[in-house]
Amino acid sequence: MKISILLPYKENFSPTYPGAVSLFIKETLLRSKYKNVTEVFGYTEYKKKYNLNYKNINVVVDIFGGKTKDYINKFIKYQIKSKSELVEIHNRPKYVKYLSTRIKAKIALYFHNDPLTMTGSSTIKNRLELIKLCDVIIFNSEWSYKQFMIDLTVNDIKNSKLLIIKQSASLNKIDISKKENSITFVGKLNKAKGFDIFGQAIIKILDEYKSWTANVIGDEQRETHEYFHPRLKLWGFLNHKKVIDIYKKTSIGVACSRWEEPFGRTSLEASANGCAVIISNRGGLSETVTDSIILENLSSKNLYKEIKKLIDNRLLRKRLQSRSLRNFFLTHKYASDKIDNYRNQILKREKINLIDDNILLDNLKILHITNFNERHDGRLFYNTGRRINNGFIKLGHRVLEFSDRDIVSTVRSITDIDGGKKLNKKFLNTVENFKPNLIVMGHADLISNESLQIVKKQYPRMKIAQWFLDRMDTEWVKNKKRFEKKFDFTNANFCTTSPDIMNFNTKYNINYIPNPVDSALDNLKNFSKNDQINDVFFAMSHGVHRGVLKKDKFDIRQDFIKKLIKKTPGIKYSLHGLDKNQPIWADNYLRLISNSKMGINLSQGKPIKYYSSDRISQMMGNGLLTFVDKKTKINDFFTNKELIFYNNINDLSEKIKYYQKNDRARSVIAKNGYLKYFKYFNSSQICQFIIEKSLNIKKSKFYWE
Repeated sequence: MKISILLPYKENFSPTYPGAVSLFIKETLLRSKYKNVTEVFGYTEYKKKYNLNYKNINVVVDIFGGKTKDYINKFIKYQIKSKSELVEIHNRPKYVKYLSTRIKAKIALYFHNDPLTMTGSSTIKNRLELIKLCDVIIFNSEWSYKQFMIDLTVNDIKNSKLLIIKQSASLNKIDISKKENSITFVGKLNKAKGFDIFGQAIIKILDEYKSWTANVIGDEQRETHEYFHPRLKLWGFLNHKKVIDIYKKTSIGVACSRWEEPFGRTSLEASANGCAVIISNRGGLSETVTDSIILENLSSKNLYKEIKKLIDNRLLRKRLQSRSLRNFFLTHKYASDKIDNYRNQILKREKINLIDDNILLDNLKILHITNFNERHDGRLFYNTGRRINNGFIKLGHRVLEFSDRDIVSTVRSITDIDGGKKLNKKFLNTVENFKPNLIVMGHADLISNESLQIVKKQYPRMKIAQWFLDRMDTEWVKNKKRFEKKFDFTNANFCTTSPDIMNFNTKYNINYIPNPVDSALDNLKNFSKNDQINDVFFAMSHGVHRGVLKKDKFDIRQDFIKKLIKKTPGIKYSLHGLDKNQPIWADNYLRLISNSKMGINLSQGKPIKYYSSDRISQMMGNGLLTFVDKKTKINDFFTNKELIFYNNINDLSEKIKYYQKNDRARSVIAKNGYLKYFKYFNSSQICQFIIEKSLNIKKSKFYWE
């Protein structure tokens, strides 16, 4: 078994002046299980080479052709002798056709640049031919993949394997408290890289902030841009290790390219070394950093403003630095494993999928089926289904909303009493037209198992998941049956009760999710105020769709609240949904909650592990000091510096009276809870968890796991 890697002609496979392609190959090959059977071919003028299996092709020019032709022909001669099973061609699509007619190996083509600008892939005809000749085509970013697919259809690639394997970097352990007051630019010193934009902005910054310095690393012989300042260090070209050493000390990294960067190694490495990164919105730059400031309008003026913002706002700067390190996942090992995975599939002649999970994970088509309550005229806009939907959108996915209960409300007939027949027909037609990668259902009871079975049969790679918010214990066992009904057709299931107390069948993929907050819906900050009219807020209802109280219905929470009121004289309550005070909804809900300092999160029934109504996210997400029964075990996630836990009604009453008198303590704890809830339990985190569990991909760490 042999693998051959062919570098672009004159790509230096050397620590001396290496290119991005060489760095990527070197780092991933060092970690590959195929390292010992892989040989790298190239033409490197420098004597010092990387310590791997490398063969230098000595190129000569004759009267019959140029250097590139001689380079390719000598590589072919070696391949005929060595009979490699797989040849990986990097960034030269024009090599593919010539090689494919002369060697018998399988061919993998890597794109490190925009396919539309390269000889051999710029036209539709070129790209269709590459699809036919290559066994695998690999892109360094989603942006490059999309460029390749311009004017092509899914039918054009139905027999091919297209992957996204992004460039990688070493994640270094950085103590951000020891970062220096420095700003770093790395790259060619030309207009394409935005060096003139950086130069103009940085001179102004250094004049204004005397304790800050700046680094410029790189060179350019074709353009001249001169910027001088006593605290601006112009390093010229540095070897890779020295660049990383500077990034380790740097506080702010800048990559402000004008051109459409296919990926962008400098911003990637800045992030991997704990810099707060500023990037332009060009090409695939946004894919290099999980947390960054993006310049939507690229100019020296705007770059100056964003650097100034990071210098002035130390908290924002430290937060971006911490998140860059915490959320970084594009390590060399991660990329190497992806590469080995497709190598393994090809060399073992296994059947391979159409599109790699990286594409799916970053740009899914999601059909989200739940009750969006359109028929209620906005009364139920602020609900969890909307928060989850927002989370998918914020992650950059294409989301089609399918409001099942709104649909059945308009299609019921004598021959279709509950509207289920027409609903399921519409569901199957929608799947056929939209062809989602992932179907997510929330309380979608009328989507039949028969319909799900049809989907699974017709689209075996399509994933299906469901989320469920209601209680499923004791008197609510019917809810558990509703949840379990679809288990045989789902790839993953999610509920707001801890699954380990529900006796579910362990063969199914069942996961706990917290009630999410969403910044578009939860945007009050009650902890920052002390002029609220009311001390304590509590609300309940007899069903969100009914909207009003039912006659003669009794809820045990009413007795609890009445007893609590007697034990807390002098406390002013804002109570809704009990004692003939009708429930409140939509804007009225926000208006009334904004006038309260504290809130009681009291759910129906006895407290059980992790279960809570979505009131907890609404109260904590809007900055109220929130009280929760300790028996819910939510103290697994929060401390008493973020949330107040009570043991019984007497304990609760004493704590309410204490915090009513101690406004500062109330405000500090409420703010801590607000910040932590938004950090770990926001809608994007919840949706990322749903996606990764449904697709069986482990990419992120989640606080509640």
